Amino acid sequence: MAPPLLPMSGSGGLSTYALADDVGGRRGMPVMLRRLTKFKSMDFELAFWQLTYLVVAPRRVYKQTYHHKQTKNMWARDDPAMLYLISGCLAVTGLAWAVVYHRSLAGTAALVLRMIFRDFILFSILVALVLWFVANRLLLAPAAPHAAPADNRVELTYAFDVAVNAFFPAFLTAGVALLPLAAVVVRDNWVCLWVGNTLFLVAATQYIYVTYLGYAALPFVARSQVVLAALLPTFGGYLLSLLGFNVARHALELYFGQSWRV
Repeated sequence: MAPPLLPMSGSGGLSTYALADDVGGRRGMPVMLRRLTKFKSMDFELAFWQLTYLVVAPRRVYKQTYHHKQTKNMWARDDPAMLYLISGCLAVTGLAWAVVYHRSLAGTAALVLRMIFRDFILFSILVALVLWFVANRLLLAPAAPHAAPADNRVELTYAFDVAVNAFFPAFLTAGVALLPLAAVVVRDNWVCLWVGNTLFLVAATQYIYVTYLGYAALPFVARSQVVLAALLPTFGGYLLSLLGFNVARHALELYFGQSWRV
């Protein structure tokens, strides 16, 4: 039987969310950084169930966000357990891709590190910075007359949490599900092109949707639907790609620097 849905605290009564201030969580990120080596204080069970729900029911991950803020004055996680779990998934996937592409030991290590630190961590930080800036400039509702500034600001650490959440289901689709289908989607026929392009469409849609849910969960973000506008160019590009551009094959060749070996 599954544990209760997304409990408010991890093992030992430690909260799973960090306290962040009105300028984007200056204290939240240092707390997470200080806990990077404190494995005994991390709630891996909660992080596992959060990752599971991000795939099967992402709305439930954000369902209790407002309750966390009301009871603990916290939006963002201070527990890095999810970062470790996703990094572990990336490491295993990187090893599998390295075997497929016959990489050396050094090449395998470089691939795994690139997937974790560039594709996951750096990409999530950049997305968080952009959306944090956009959300605080364009998406906020008018402030209540006596509300503190911190009550109507998107925290930078929360924006990073949302980017991390959005990354995982998209990674499973474009990174893991693509692995057994790689030999199929690179073939020169329209059906294989459709399969590969649709896989990347699903991954992009998952990323956008989970990101939207993250900002829609904040009561002071009034125009979270703006995030969904990214679906228009995504679907438009997908339809154009069906005319003959194999997204999966070009992505693999660009990422690994070599053509697929039949």
